[in-house]
Amino acid sequence: MEYYHSKKIKETNFEKAVEQVIDALKKEGFGVLTQIDIKETLKKKLDEDFRPYMILGACNPPYAFKALTAEDKIGTMLPCNVIVQQVDDGIEVASINPVASMQAVHNQNLHSIANEIKEKLERAVDSL
Repeated sequence: MEYYHSKKIKETNFEKAVEQVIDALKKEGFGVLTQIDIKETLKKKLDEDFRPYMILGACNPPYAFKALTAEDKIGTMLPCNVIVQQVDDGIEVASINPVASMQAVHNQNLHSIANEIKEKLERAVDSL
């Protein structure tokens, strides 16, 4: 089982791709709680040059509530991360596979929630 789901986009630039990903996530009920600009952070902290790479922390509040109600420490695995990165032949977008990440949690109540979130994240990525 892959721990992510990805798609390459060739007909856009990095900044527009980030906007498109945020819009696609919104259509599936996600808000973006955090945006971590890896390129900027590595330059600032380590004076290293890195390709454009953004980590988006996506949250679907109703599902987050269900997960937190089912497992009180599941917040250690939230929000769902989605990356946008510049690659040689365009832009790649990848989302976490929550089913894979939840395998470590032995709580049957989380399985259906993880499957539903997986489907929503995959639809968002695939719609790009």
